[in-house]
Amino acid sequence: MNISKNNFNNKCYNIVLRIPKGKVSTYKEIAKALNTRAYRAVGNAMSKNPNLISTPCHRVVRSNASIGQYVLGVTKKINLLLNEGVFIKKGKVVNFKDIIHKF
Repeated sequence: MNISKNNFNNKCYNIVLRIPKGKVSTYKEIAKALNTRAYRAVGNAMSKNPNLISTPCHRVVRSNASIGQYVLGVTKKINLLLNEGVFIKKGKVVNFKDIIHKF
């Protein structure tokens, strides 16, 4: 069972690698790219990301444009996004529809 979970997580990480700087995607979009509706499983995979720097899971947000969680804390996630030119206001991505990356 763990092999299957790790395989799913790795598929999620490979998709996240395709999100360019200055863009965000959602747990839902990643799940759709994997032909599943397992949005929460995608979130779980992001929380277990072993390579936070090289696999930019901080670029994954909720479908309503809110930031969501981050293993190093929401403040760190916001700062990483700001450094990439993604603006946040009241916990949500500004111009979300213009910068969402779809697969």
